[in-house]
Amino acid sequence: MIAIEADALLTPLFSEETIRNRVEELGAAISGDFSNVSEAEPLYLIAVLKGAFIFAADLVRAITVPCTVDFLFASSYGTATISSGTVALHHSLSVANRHVLLIEDIIDTGLTLRRITEELSAQHPASLGICTLLDKPARRKHPVRVAYSGFSIPDRFVVGYGIDYGEQYRQLPFIGFFSS
Repeated sequence: MIAIEADALLTPLFSEETIRNRVEELGAAISGDFSNVSEAEPLYLIAVLKGAFIFAADLVRAITVPCTVDFLFASSYGTATISSGTVALHHSLSVANRHVLLIEDIIDTGLTLRRITEELSAQHPASLGICTLLDKPARRKHPVRVAYSGFSIPDRFVVGYGIDYGEQYRQLPFIGFFSS
C-alpha cells in the first residue's frame, strides 16, 4: 500500500489536451472498426464504474457509429492502492448476440477484466472487445487482450480523469501521480 503524505505533490503524467487528443483517436479507430453496425444492431458500450465514467463519456462523444451505453460496477481496490484480489461485480446486462466493447479506466493485474469477460462471454456476445484508457503491463498477472489502449504507463499509482484514491481526485481533468 502506498502512503500518501499530506505534503505530497501531484505530478501530471498526461495533460487534459493529451487525453482529449488520444480519446478522439480511439473514437475514430473504434468507429472505423465497427462501421458495419447499424441502428438496428448498434455497438453496445459497457463502461466499468466508477473509474471509467469520465473516459466513457468523452469516448462515446468521439464514436460516430450507432451505439448504446450501459454500465457495470466492478471493484477490487476498496480504499487501497493495490487490488484486494477479490472482484465484486454488480450488473443486469444482457449481451447475447451483441457487439460489445468494455470501457475500462485502467488495466492493472487483469483480474477485474478476466472476471468481467468470463461472465459476459458466458452469454455468447457476437464479439467482446476491451478499450482501456491506461494499461499498466508491469503489474499484469492475468493475460488480457486489449483491442484499444490509450496509454501504456509505468507501475505508478495514478489519479485523475475519473481515477480515484479513496474517492478523491476523480474530478481532475488530467492524470497524475503523487511524488514528495
